[in-house]
Amino acid sequence: AVHTAAEGKKPKAQQKGGEKAEKKGGSEKKKGGRPAQSASSPEEIRAVRLQKADDLRAAGQEPYAYRFERSHYTSELQEQYGPLEAGVEDESAHVAVAGRVMAKRVMGKVAFVVLRDDRGTVQLYVDRGRLDAAAGEGAFASLKANVDVGDIIGAAGSVKRTEKGELSVVTQHLTVLTKSLQPLPDKWHGLADVEKRYRQRYLDMIVTDETRATFRARSKIVSTIRRHLEDKGFLEVETPVLESVAGGADARPFVTYHNTLRRDFTLRIATELHLKRMVVGGFERVFELGRIFRNEGISARHNPEFTTVELYQAYADYNDMMELTEAIIRDCAVASTGSAIVEYQGTSIDFNKPFRRVTMNDLVKEATGVDVLAFGSDLDGAKAAAASALASTLADDRSAVRAAAAKVGAAPSVGHVLNELFEATAEASLMQPTFVLEHPTEISPLAKPHRSKPGVTERFELFAAGREHANSFSELTDPVEQRRRFEEQHARHKADADAARAAAAAEAAAGGGD
Repeated sequence: AVHTAAEGKKPKAQQKGGEKAEKKGGSEKKKGGRPAQSASSPEEIRAVRLQKADDLRAAGQEPYAYRFERSHYTSELQEQYGPLEAGVEDESAHVAVAGRVMAKRVMGKVAFVVLRDDRGTVQLYVDRGRLDAAAGEGAFASLKANVDVGDIIGAAGSVKRTEKGELSVVTQHLTVLTKSLQPLPDKWHGLADVEKRYRQRYLDMIVTDETRATFRARSKIVSTIRRHLEDKGFLEVETPVLESVAGGADARPFVTYHNTLRRDFTLRIATELHLKRMVVGGFERVFELGRIFRNEGISARHNPEFTTVELYQAYADYNDMMELTEAIIRDCAVASTGSAIVEYQGTSIDFNKPFRRVTMNDLVKEATGVDVLAFGSDLDGAKAAAASALASTLADDRSAVRAAAAKVGAAPSVGHVLNELFEATAEASLMQPTFVLEHPTEISPLAKPHRSKPGVTERFELFAAGREHANSFSELTDPVEQRRRFEEQHARHKADADAARAAAAAEAAAGGGD
């Protein structure tokens, strides 16, 4: 909900906010019997506001201005006049502010307007006598009649701090810069409809402080990543979005058609391959902040299009990448929140301490007591132990047991069993920053084999708040081994597809009726 720091006690009729708050001040009823907006449909409200725009034009004011000369942002006013004492006015000040009207109350010969711009809010203190004297007779009446919550206005005047301590612009000139034709959501309850928040993000941004803060935090994170990498000698590049063959990840692509070339293309599912080609071409440190498109599921954690930062550094291994990742994440936390300790959904996540480093197999042992890699190539033994561990570890959630057990039962290797157990029993508990190390070779086709441990790779994933945030490894550079893994992966996918087709054919053959 939007904070409104207006003067005085709100009458009951005004406490419900939005259009009803304005009705008490008389701004929603014209002399000609114009209907009050608080009881009107959206179409009727739009008609009323269109009439107000016409009234402004008739009075010689364009309701959709070309420009406005602003002297201060609201945050600058708050900082510059912070020492001003209550009840004191700086009559020598001449300031001009612009922004959206978030609240308006008219109390006799005085009106209070809460104005918000890109950086904060400030109150406009509008005295009828002073406004009419400076701007002309009828200026106060025009404010009452033609200015609504949601309008964008400009105001100029001196600065005072009211007796109640609210910094205010004592308005001597007020101009409607953009007349809003629709009311804002209820300012006291905010935008509660989640669907509307996502479909009409502009409304969410207008009325929800946290949404605007999220956008600003994201911008700081992106700029921090870029600056950190550039300071370390990385070159930012842009690579093609349209691909003739989707590659760089195991994901379903979006397909589009090129009219001139008369052929299909896919939207990229990763930036990887082009960046690797740049390393081959002699660029030793490259990165891309790129948009990725995957035609797969949608959830709170999965979006069909998303942004990744992907980077490659020659002559470095996964230990170097861990050091780099930890430094970037810590810098991003400080840049976006002001601290390396971040509060998230009631949990303090400490990015200041050295991140924990632990193998996937050890995490599964902690959660279930099962040493999966000790089974070696005994797939049946690993599956049996995993099934027993799932039944005891997830005993309170039978649906989770069934889902995880099905994945374990379908696992084609001991490495896959380990990964399924990790995702089912350990992943969600990783609240503090944790590097999960040494993934099985079977699920890491692009990573070098561990130099001293068979069956696993030099790979890590970074987890925090129970979610994966980064994935990296010592890149596999042996072309023969790389081809062998790709062929093995392709054969496995082909076998899965053949099995699915066979199952579908069997189901069709078994169909019947009477």
